[in-house]
Amino acid sequence: MATPAQTTQKLKPKKVVLAYSGGLDTSIILKWLQDEYQCEVVTFTADIGQGEEIEPARAKAIKMGIKPENIYIEDLKEEFVRDFVFPMFRANALYEGEYLLGTSIARPLIAKRLVEIAKKTKGDAISHGATGKGNDQVRFELGAYALMPNVKVIAPWREWDLSSRESMLAYADKHGIPVDFKKRKGGAPYSMDANLLHISYEGGILEDPNFAPEDSMWRLTNSPEKAPGKPQIVELTYAKGDIVAIDGVKMSPATVLTHLNTVAGKHGIGRLDKVENRFVGMKSRGCYETPGGTVLLAGHRAIESITLDREVLALKDDLMPRYARLVYNGFWFSPERELLQGLIDASQATVNGVVRLKLYKGTIMCVGRESKTDSLFDMKISTFDDDGGAYNQADAGGFIKLNALRLRIAGNLRAERAAAAKPKSAKPAAKKAAAKPAKSKAK
Repeated sequence: MATPAQTTQKLKPKKVVLAYSGGLDTSIILKWLQDEYQCEVVTFTADIGQGEEIEPARAKAIKMGIKPENIYIEDLKEEFVRDFVFPMFRANALYEGEYLLGTSIARPLIAKRLVEIAKKTKGDAISHGATGKGNDQVRFELGAYALMPNVKVIAPWREWDLSSRESMLAYADKHGIPVDFKKRKGGAPYSMDANLLHISYEGGILEDPNFAPEDSMWRLTNSPEKAPGKPQIVELTYAKGDIVAIDGVKMSPATVLTHLNTVAGKHGIGRLDKVENRFVGMKSRGCYETPGGTVLLAGHRAIESITLDREVLALKDDLMPRYARLVYNGFWFSPERELLQGLIDASQATVNGVVRLKLYKGTIMCVGRESKTDSLFDMKISTFDDDGGAYNQADAGGFIKLNALRLRIAGNLRAERAAAAKPKSAKPAAKKAAAKPAKSKAK
């Protein structure tokens, strides 16, 4: 007997909520959904700081026959940073030791709103423009299934036969879908995805991992060589692990990230060229610009260094790679990520204070950190000068011997084994009588 989810997947949807940018790909998908499924389409366009005008998507959707009440265009920048970016940075998350997860962390928010709009409009399916080779299809769909278990997901790239740019352009021409000059001529030699946290560059000429991208590709950052010759100090004020003010000026989460993008980008901070392991199994080369996020990570680690206990820091560092993989692989709404988040957020109760960072030609250096309420740094104990008896240096001898006990036991055992394995030397042969033979007498 088919389960409810299987039955839902077999039925053709009556209303589909499409993640719609207004660009060529999603415009083609919109028309394809109308023709292939004969269904009503609701478009959802999210502003998460991609830096492009999104209102034209409304006019394009109306031109494609979408009812005005079925067009959703929303500014989600504050929610994006407050509920997704900041919680992730409380964990100091880095995927494979380098990637700040700029694309990964945007997908659960989009999936969440797709599902919420589907429920509001009584839609029974969602659709997205992610390809069948990438990570985004996994992220969108895992998020959707977690929040709306029986939703039908339509991923056109896994269904249609439009396998090349030429076939897509032909489809657009056939159905009167506008194509701008850049798209028709091939556009940029790579694909880009942007939000308030970063810009990613993939595909095209970047598919050769030995190809060095031209400097003109980067859009958020100066090259370090062209960055200002004078360093800049930024002061970050933290409350429970989140930045609440910069240089003494209170700011909202989205404003914090916007400001840091500008300042850090000017100083050439935040570029990354990486070959990573996709969740679907292949290796992929991507270039990323995350200027503000790079500062967020450096500052957060600096304030934690004086406000968190040693073993709490160690535990967070142990868990961080697992947390980062969960975000990268699309498990934001999983119980294990939420459990980890609860632990991480609990650790941030004492992460309060001020950090000063020096930005200079692609580098970040912490030049000061303080917490008037939660610092665990005790100068009386840590000083190399006279500490007035705050620390008894003689105690260190016993501490070292106790920690060395197992090492000494193992060392003694090794010595005994070596002695037992040494071959015994042979006993010296008894000396034979050295009597000289009697001389024969000549007759």
